Parts: sequence; structure tokens; C-alpha cells
Amino acid sequence: MIGRIILGAVLCVIGFYFVKKPHIFLDLGGSFAFADKWLGGSRGFYKLIGVVLIMVGFLAITGLHVRLLTWMAAAMGGG
Repeated sequence: MIGRIILGAVLCVIGFYFVKKPHIFLDLGGSFAFADKWLGGSRGFYKLIGVVLIMVGFLAITGLHVRLLTWMAAAMGGG
């Protein structure tokens, strides 16, 4: 349980930095051509990744990630 909370908190912090300072990750990872074409730029793509990381972090902290994965597997016909 404590490991899940720590992992979720780490994901939230990393996601926060993706949203707050996308230029750091843009310098490290480079730009994405599809993001520049379809999403309005690579900075916006990195911010989107950050928001997803924050949501996954909160799901892990609350323990709802298992329910989400189960629901997704059932919706895709795997369960």
C-alpha cells in the first residue's frame, strides 16, 4: 500500500513538471512531428503527457487503477 502511494506521488510530481516546465523535456526528448502538425506543438504534447501522468498517479494513490484496467479490459472484450 505504501509503495502504491509513493509511486503515485512520484508520478504526480513528474507530471507536474511536465506541465510546469515542458521546455526541459522538449530539450531532452526533442520535438514530435505529429504533435507539431496535429496538436499545435510539442510543448502542448508534453503538457498532455503531464496531465495523463498526474491522473495515473492519483489513480494509483487511491487504488482505482485496478478498477480502470479491469473496466478497459472488459470493454475491449478481454474480460
